[in-house]
Amino acid sequence: MIVTRRAMIAGGLGATALLGGTALTRHALSAGDPPEPALPPVPPGKIRWSNWSGLQSCIPNAIAVPADLNELQHVVRSASGPIRPVGAGHSFTALVPTSGTIVSLDRLNALVSHDPHNLTATVGAGVRLFALGEMLERLGQSMNALPDINKQSLAGAISTATHGTGRSLGSLASAVTGLQLMTADGKVIECDAAENPELFAAARVSLGALGIVTQVRLQNRAPLRVKRQTWFEPIASALAASETHSRDFRHFEFYYVTSTGTAYCIGHNETSEPDTQRKPNAENEGAEQLMMLRDWLAWAPWLRRMVGKGLIANQETETAVGPAWRLLSTDRPKRFNEMEYHLPRDALRPCLEKVIAAVERHDEVYFPIEARFIDADDAWLSPFYKRASASIAVHMGHTQNHSFFFSEIEPIFRSFDGRPHWGKLHSLKARDFQALYPQWRDFTALRAEHDASGRFLNSHLTGIFGTANS
Repeated sequence: MIVTRRAMIAGGLGATALLGGTALTRHALSAGDPPEPALPPVPPGKIRWSNWSGLQSCIPNAIAVPADLNELQHVVRSASGPIRPVGAGHSFTALVPTSGTIVSLDRLNALVSHDPHNLTATVGAGVRLFALGEMLERLGQSMNALPDINKQSLAGAISTATHGTGRSLGSLASAVTGLQLMTADGKVIECDAAENPELFAAARVSLGALGIVTQVRLQNRAPLRVKRQTWFEPIASALAASETHSRDFRHFEFYYVTSTGTAYCIGHNETSEPDTQRKPNAENEGAEQLMMLRDWLAWAPWLRRMVGKGLIANQETETAVGPAWRLLSTDRPKRFNEMEYHLPRDALRPCLEKVIAAVERHDEVYFPIEARFIDADDAWLSPFYKRASASIAVHMGHTQNHSFFFSEIEPIFRSFDGRPHWGKLHSLKARDFQALYPQWRDFTALRAEHDASGRFLNSHLTGIFGTANS
């Protein structure tokens, strides 16, 4: 994201020579993050499920991968114990773990129908976003917005209100114009703004707690091609200009590059320019290089900051042109755990300044802090419900101790009336959410109506929604 490997090595060796290699050897951290902890053995005949980061895992009674609605209906009606749907497992909260049955939607991934005049498409809910982008391109369509990771499933992304960035662009759930939902008794219900409208308002962002989303109808647009531009500027400047930048670009976000005082800005605008060949994802290599900088210079935070700023000052910016689904969403192979909160837009600057100060008290943090912009929507449990928002996300390597997220970072987010991303780390419970969401009681009443016995709840969701009949 910020530096080439050659520049990083040169800078690190230069700092070592300047201050003496023995000091570096004596004081630097061991290279890399802690090793992954050993897990207990899996009983014979069982399979361990883990999420993408490895933070959440369980040994369910069964993992079902139905090929069609009939097979899914059989699973729902015959499974004993709780049922939890799963897509890509890219949530960091414990949405999936259960001792009952995990249902993968991976095979429910096909194009069902499309309308070339109105630019809509109905697809199986298990389709992955990278495959959906290519599918829609062949139809002469494109989604309006995409998140920055392309491995997520469509159902998982909309059910957690996953989003990209753009001040006039909502979350992925805001593009949904119809859903097919399988409830706890195996019944299939169609819902949209005209048919079962309350269920539609609830089901667009429902954490898999109302039922299993099996099909999704999307309102798309004509194929979107974008020009990507990246640049660096001091964080104070980026914060002051964030409103302007968010208006100048269709999609705008920035990262605070930890321990450097610098922001890495990314803007995309629609274009008709010819495609360019994009270099390998710089953000992925950047995280590795920032970890190296931490390891080499952990013994001298002031030097880490000086070297980091110097390396950034010599970096070239990037310009790339191509289909939006290729440039807005990418593969992120380096694993992490994440906390993200969504705030009233005018809270971005004061909140981020406090978050930066808190993060930089922890020298082990090397992942940048991300800031994005999202428009309001009307899904009952969307964090953007009737509120144009900015989001701030903090990350730690997947094996690092991130406990300070809860003790130091989350209280800052909450002091600015933040709503947590449903798929990312938080400690909130039912009483907290009731105060944050005007339609909370309506959602829980509808949830109890369609799943009276709590078949779609696990312990995490019981803490959020209460018992089935509460």
